[in-house]
Amino acid sequence: MVVQPKVRGFICTTAHPVGCEKAVQKQIEYVKSKGKLGGAKKVLVIGSSAGYGLSSRIAAAFGCGAATIGVMFDKEGGGNKTATAGWYNTKAFEKFAASEGLYAKSVNGDAYSDECKKQVIDLIKSDLGKVDMVVYSLAAPRRQVGETVYKSVLKTTGAPYSNKTIDLRNNSISEITIEPATDEEIEATVKVMGGEDWEAWIDALKAADAIEDNAVTLAYSYIGPKLTHPMYFEGSIGRAKAHLLETSKKLNQKGVRAYVSVNKALVTQSSSAIPIVPLYISILYKVMKEKGNHEGCIEQMYRLFERISSGELNLDKDGQIRMDDWEMLPEIQAVVTDIWNNISQENFKASTDIDGYWNDFYAMFGFGIDGVDYDADVEV
Repeated sequence: MVVQPKVRGFICTTAHPVGCEKAVQKQIEYVKSKGKLGGAKKVLVIGSSAGYGLSSRIAAAFGCGAATIGVMFDKEGGGNKTATAGWYNTKAFEKFAASEGLYAKSVNGDAYSDECKKQVIDLIKSDLGKVDMVVYSLAAPRRQVGETVYKSVLKTTGAPYSNKTIDLRNNSISEITIEPATDEEIEATVKVMGGEDWEAWIDALKAADAIEDNAVTLAYSYIGPKLTHPMYFEGSIGRAKAHLLETSKKLNQKGVRAYVSVNKALVTQSSSAIPIVPLYISILYKVMKEKGNHEGCIEQMYRLFERISSGELNLDKDGQIRMDDWEMLPEIQAVVTDIWNNISQENFKASTDIDGYWNDFYAMFGFGIDGVDYDADVEV
């Protein structure tokens, strides 16, 4: 069938198998062009099929030469429905890894569940013995614990917050007010996006003797500028990220080297859903591209793995790795703030890199990739 993008809200309901494969190949080629890294050799990536998780797996495999096991939650295609982008990404990654003799297997299941943890640990024990790195990169909207389903929310805490946003349906600037989350919603968001499941994975791996002593484990976070703080850093999701940081400190006391990496704002399925943030990203892209220090997921993750392999982590006062260091440069943020304060519908196109935003959005689903014939029939 001929596959075209179908966008609904902040997601694309179709994905292009050839485009996804090409996008994965481009990331691999970037890593190989940068050279080999030391460090991890047996890596588990939890949330491995898209975004920072996929790029982490690519950096580990093609940068460090690591054997990798990925955990994803994706749907296979069938009939006239395409698979999810993550499904195609994972199949492409495994194909390219196999072509270079790299071990790569994936488990498709609910990473929060005990069943999935057991399946992954059995695979580690049988094939790798122990892992020496665990990347925790889940960005799920809900989590089931027993009979209870917790759902995360993107809300403020304490008071409503109003600011500019962009309506991605028509690229229009408008004002939005975000209402505060209830205590129950905050608790649920922490349950889904906090560090409880990260800790559960490490505990399960240690109990099964499936993780090396002094192994490295990473989880990903975001802080951002003050204008997004009420929505993110100080919001319900920020509470979850604070819990993630506290969890890293607990894990360090359990014999692993646990770090939270604060990454740069990028177009992901998660960030597309957060009010205010897509407008900020479209401005940030313009400024950083003009300054020559813009990075995508794979550039960020290669630089992160480079830091880990060299031991030069440059931790902040809270012990976090700051991969957002270029984004948060005062000279970058000063220009972003000036544009933000003066942006209007009339100057929107000239003041942002909205085309770059949409290019990255469609590329997540395998569309708009150079060298792909989108009018050709493909097997989904």
